[in-house]
Amino acid sequence: MSSTVVIIPSRLQAKRLPNKPLKLINKKEMVLHVYDLAKKSGIKKVLIATPDKDIHQLIMKNGGNSFLSQSIHETGTDRVFEAFKNFYDGKPSIIINLQGDMPNFDPLEIMKIEKYLKRGLCDIVTLASSIKNDNEIKNQNIVKVITEKNINKTDFSKALDFKRNLSDYKDQFIYHHIGIYGFTNEALMRYVNLERSKLEKERNLEQMRALENKMNIHVGYTPSNPLSVDTNDDLEEVKKIMEKK
Repeated sequence: MSSTVVIIPSRLQAKRLPNKPLKLINKKEMVLHVYDLAKKSGIKKVLIATPDKDIHQLIMKNGGNSFLSQSIHETGTDRVFEAFKNFYDGKPSIIINLQGDMPNFDPLEIMKIEKYLKRGLCDIVTLASSIKNDNEIKNQNIVKVITEKNINKTDFSKALDFKRNLSDYKDQFIYHHIGIYGFTNEALMRYVNLERSKLEKERNLEQMRALENKMNIHVGYTPSNPLSVDTNDDLEEVKKIMEKK
């Protein structure tokens, strides 16, 4: 078995855009786009973890791997852990949690995360891109990450904080956070056994649980800026981008 797996949590009950994994882009469901790009990364083991039979059957019908998880999970990472434990028997050494709503994500960035994690410098690795304008800073749907160093120059740096709202952002290295996380298996097992933290609940950001429990998150820079589809406007925008190709 490969020492690295990509697990994509996906469910139909999104509040802002119900049934979004099944929304069509170029006549193909969004979740299939994400599954296929993960396969293009070079990681051989890719799995959809879902509580929904419609998603499960779609992936299986198209020759993919899917795991039917429990219906109730507080976070996507909990769903990923269930698949890691029950589908893969807890054996992979690196688990990459790729969000199922980024159909134009660059698959090469997945290998970048795996390579960095293998260096043993942190517990969790994630990615970020440049902030394009003040509208991104003000947009609460866009999560911002503050890093210790300028990742445009260092490539990777320690994460200091994650926020949706920023009132004072001068003299800080702030980036547009991207929804992908690489865990060592030890870090994933530790994370899911921690209680949900105060800031995790307040900000609705599960990465705060790791930071508040002194887990070390490193952030890598990516020049691409994949769109996370949270609303119908996001869906229309990503359709325009992907239908041009």
